[in-house]
Amino acid sequence: MAAIMSLMTFTAKANDGVYFVNGSHLEPLQETDIAIKKEVLTITLNDNGIAYVEVDYQFMNNGQAKDVTMGFEANAPYNDGEPIKLSGAHPYISDFSVVMNGQVLNYRNGLVFAETFDDDDAPKEVKEARQQGQYYVPLDLNRWKFDEENSERFYNASTDEYASHAYAYYFNAHFNNGLNTVRHTYSYRMSFGVGRAFEVPYWLLPAMRWANHQIDDFTLRIRAPKCTKHFIIDNTPFKGASFRVTEGKGKTRVLETNDFDDISTVTEVVLRDGTLEWHGNNFRPKTNMDIESADVLTYLVEWDGKPIPTYYDSGDTYMSALTWSGELINYFPGEGTEEKAAAFAKRVNHNLPYAHRGYVFKDAKLRRYFESQWWYMPDPTWKPTDDSFTKHEWEMMQSENAEQ
Repeated sequence: MAAIMSLMTFTAKANDGVYFVNGSHLEPLQETDIAIKKEVLTITLNDNGIAYVEVDYQFMNNGQAKDVTMGFEANAPYNDGEPIKLSGAHPYISDFSVVMNGQVLNYRNGLVFAETFDDDDAPKEVKEARQQGQYYVPLDLNRWKFDEENSERFYNASTDEYASHAYAYYFNAHFNNGLNTVRHTYSYRMSFGVGRAFEVPYWLLPAMRWANHQIDDFTLRIRAPKCTKHFIIDNTPFKGASFRVTEGKGKTRVLETNDFDDISTVTEVVLRDGTLEWHGNNFRPKTNMDIESADVLTYLVEWDGKPIPTYYDSGDTYMSALTWSGELINYFPGEGTEEKAAAFAKRVNHNLPYAHRGYVFKDAKLRRYFESQWWYMPDPTWKPTDDSFTKHEWEMMQSENAEQ
């Protein structure tokens, strides 16, 4: 399957959706000799549009006890219609906390220059700070004002420079000699847009700023508790090992892609009340991570007479290739006419909430169709109850042509 990555790159940057926030690794604000010994990163995907992040670190300080200023940076949202928060607290991050060696750390907020600048395009003061090994550069609001033409960026009239901003969280951390533990938690709102019901970006690269320029022992866990999530992950940061389902029900497969002539792969995942895990030693990511809903694939697959890949996520309005595909008789030639093919496509859409949960269909045509879909995981033990579905789903299933 070709061109998946090129579309992923496009949808992440194009003006066709709402980008809320990214997750990010904790980092030192300046060079330090403290190393990351171990990290367990857990990202929980929920049906309410919120991703919950838990990160457990083990840092090794081989020197004397010392204080280090640590930071967390999240890019500003765009297309959300909300004004810039001058307090420095990100509008779509909540429940932010850091516990170090059993003690809760206080933090402060501020606006900083976004790290997305290329070195050649960065404002002069950002270039100078980078040369001195400073990773976060505060944005001085006495010199930088809102751009009159674009309220999502700042302008410095004295230097005729433009700048994008990010929201930062700072805190002082006291590292004892030897092993130190940090537990970092927060929630953030998933982004969305045309071709993707949700997107969960997470910055891995800041981890390379610690002394060992790697994570000695790294585990990533992605959870979908009490729901089903169907998504893809770019494999580029995760060389040398495969993703595996460790809890609940789920499956994975690797798809070959083409990103501007560079062959790459993604892992397609479906989880139902399950956990996906990746583990590696001496982890040195070359890129950041992005989790995207698998409806991206419905825009790219070449049908060639293959079953149409329906996609569904109960946390959002259901999506299906059938909802926008024309000439459905090409996909359901056995129905005989375009009208009959359209009627069956409607039945498929109306029954997606059942298939999403593994319902084993009594109707032979529906059963054959859903069994042809890779993401479908039948569960003969599952029986629908009054609280099995959301209000929106009940409305779908009460429409004509639904099996139930």
